[in-house]
Amino acid sequence: MAKQVASWGIDIGQCALKALRCRPDPEDPQKIIADAFDYIEYPRILSQPEADPAALIREALQLFLSRNSVRGDRVAISVSGSSGLARFIKLPPVETKKIPDIVRYEANQQIPFDLKDVIWDYQRMYGGSEEEGFALETEVGLFAMKRDQVIQALEPFRAAGIPVDVVQLTPLALYNFLVFDRLGNLPNESDFDPESPPESVMALSLGTETTDLVISNGYRVWQRNIPIGGSHFTKALTKELKLTYAKAEHLKRNATQAEDPKAVYQAMRPVFKDLLTEVQRSVGFFNSLDKTAKIGSVVALGNSMKLPGLKRYLSQNLGFEVAEIESFTALTGPAVIAAPAFKNNLLCFGVAYGLALQGLDLGRLATNLVPQEVVRDRIIRAKKPWVLAATLLLAFGALTGFLLQWWPWSKIRVNDSHNWKEASAELKRVDTESNDSHDKLEKERKSFETLKGQAEDLAAQMDRRLEWADMMLAVNQCLPAVPPEKEPEDLAEREQLHILDFQVQHFDDLSRWTTPYVRNMYMQNRRAVAGIPARPAASPPTGAGYVVQLHGYHLHNAKPGDSGGEFVRRTLLDNLEAKAIRVFGTDGKYTLEVKPRDIGITYPILFSETPQAPVELPNPRVLADPTHPERKPPDPNAPPTVTLNKYEFIVQFAWVPHAPAARAAGRLVQWMAPEQNVLAASGDK
Repeated sequence: MAKQVASWGIDIGQCALKALRCRPDPEDPQKIIADAFDYIEYPRILSQPEADPAALIREALQLFLSRNSVRGDRVAISVSGSSGLARFIKLPPVETKKIPDIVRYEANQQIPFDLKDVIWDYQRMYGGSEEEGFALETEVGLFAMKRDQVIQALEPFRAAGIPVDVVQLTPLALYNFLVFDRLGNLPNESDFDPESPPESVMALSLGTETTDLVISNGYRVWQRNIPIGGSHFTKALTKELKLTYAKAEHLKRNATQAEDPKAVYQAMRPVFKDLLTEVQRSVGFFNSLDKTAKIGSVVALGNSMKLPGLKRYLSQNLGFEVAEIESFTALTGPAVIAAPAFKNNLLCFGVAYGLALQGLDLGRLATNLVPQEVVRDRIIRAKKPWVLAATLLLAFGALTGFLLQWWPWSKIRVNDSHNWKEASAELKRVDTESNDSHDKLEKERKSFETLKGQAEDLAAQMDRRLEWADMMLAVNQCLPAVPPEKEPEDLAEREQLHILDFQVQHFDDLSRWTTPYVRNMYMQNRRAVAGIPARPAASPPTGAGYVVQLHGYHLHNAKPGDSGGEFVRRTLLDNLEAKAIRVFGTDGKYTLEVKPRDIGITYPILFSETPQAPVELPNPRVLADPTHPERKPPDPNAPPTVTLNKYEFIVQFAWVPHAPAARAAGRLVQWMAPEQNVLAASGDK
């Protein structure tokens, strides 16, 4: 059976060292068993001017180790909440996987030091939800402490030889204690309603120099460090009654037995009032932050809370019943619980209790401020014996292998054997022939690779020749075509596009062409025209390629809704998107039927257009047309000319040849005057 894990919670206070060793209860997971404790009061309070804190803590740890053993146990220690930073940040709805990045950004904003100079950790608080990978109503606790302060807190334990596994802020240890021991079984996180949360419990831990105030409902926590502690009552007595610090401390602890108790309480009254004011301010501020929270009870901790009349004074003025803890509900272990030293100082063990819970992985908050370099060094030290053993075993294995090879080899007299000499000579000859053959093979392989590259270049040039021909064929086939015998006599009804010029320009990256202006033009051309539904929009082309430009006009402007640009969209643009065209196949014959996109034609746009303008053209009814022999004879009475509306346009589309040679090429094929070239201008819009 595996050894049961135990955890020490050690609280180095200003007045005493408190330590509690716990282990899980195998019969009840809602409880833990305390099997050891220690309470070591210093000869002087650490904050007294004549005290040497480092020496007092060192002596206390030495006494602790003389009476207890931490070997094999986890150790969790606390640091004062006033020396650390705690922030609670509510995140907007965000992907769960992005929370660490957001928290790191918030850490840079919230922590007033370079992150290299601090130890920080965070944890998602309870009560949020997650849907489809998104975190909702998420609150994150961010906790930090300066690196040198953490090292300073760890130094006494390092010097005493106590390995520390957890460093936690005192208020957060109290939070772990509250949730486990006082709040009991909480509802599932999915049942938590932020608008109607359960009642909160306020822990008021009155220490020697400061007071830790922690408010929590089990899902959310709020804490504040109040700079008033038990020593302030002692100092008030010292000042008002003109006593030494030791006598004032004794009088404070035995106020009811003093000769004049009234004078004692009168001297401490200002501190009573200051403490009450700070607690009231804290509660008021908490209520302003969380208007739905309701404080149901107050738990008093710390030996200073034993001061007669203090709990009653706070209860009367706060409006809450301030209850002194008489026992820990979730802590068992008669040997510890029944011990007089533990019972007399029960109020001081809340922090140690919470630390032990985190050491057992039972704490609600699991953040840890132990520096990573300390953890790394400890792991290395723990593995050193194993590494040494493995090295020795490896060395022994290597030595054994060497001896097994050397022993038979040492028995053979190579130089004295004629057969060994002949065999060695034959081996050298075969090795020489093998090397020569290998050199010849490499030479032939290089020659083959050279010829192969030349052949591929020739093939690529052939592919390029066919690709240009395929592109020209595709454009020609995408123009509207009606057999001559079926063309209407009326020129305005003929579905013809007249191309005046054709040009191609290479782009190293077509994204320079697909500017927002071009993409907007493309989306405008996607609307349904002449009964053809809009096709799904293609992605803008990228990478090296060409932009092809067609400049032309048409006279098909008599039908409303199918004239001007609409006629160009219905015919040329729609054909460039989806018409089946015939191109050259791999056998070099004009037999392969594909779509324009299969040969790299995409993203056709009506780049520019001019308003329709009237033009006079010869009347086909007057002039005989030899290309249309089946038409009626010329009409001598018809007017010699007809007036039609002429519409000029420029169409552009992207072309990315598929063959590597064509993609690598880059040249301008220009079949028009330079002043008519608008390709360069299109990339600037």
